[in-house]
Amino acid sequence: MRKAVRFAVAGLMVAGLFSAAAPAAMAKGGDVVRQGTCTGNSTAKIKLSPEDGRIEVQFEVDQNKVGDTWRVKLFHNGDRFFTGTRTTQAPSGSFELRKVVDNAAGTDTVRARARNLSTNEVCTATASI
Repeated sequence: MRKAVRFAVAGLMVAGLFSAAAPAAMAKGGDVVRQGTCTGNSTAKIKLSPEDGRIEVQFEVDQNKVGDTWRVKLFHNGDRFFTGTRTTQAPSGSFELRKVVDNAAGTDTVRARARNLSTNEVCTATASI
C-alpha cells in the first residue's frame, strides 16, 4: 500500500512539473519558442508556428553589433532546406530569418546554425513541434 501511495505521489509531482513547464515552452497559438546557445556573447532563439498546415520557422541571432555577416543553415528533420547569409541590422545588431516548411507526419524538428564570418562565433537552436 505504501509503495502504491509513493508511486502516486511521484506521478503527481512529475505531472505538476510538466504542466508548469509547458506554458514557458509554448507561446500563443501553438507556437514553440526555444532559446539557443552561442559560443560567444550573442544570443539565439528559434520559434516554430503552425501556419495553414505548414510550419513557419523564425530564427534570430542578436549580437548587439551592426554590420556583421553570418552564414546560416536551417535543417528540417535532418534535411537542409536553407543556406545563406544574413547581416546584423540597426538598431539592435541582430538578424531574423523567416522560412516556411511543410509539416511532415509526426513530430517536426527544426535545427538552426549560424556562424559569424568575422569572429567564427557559432549559434545553434533546435525546436520541435
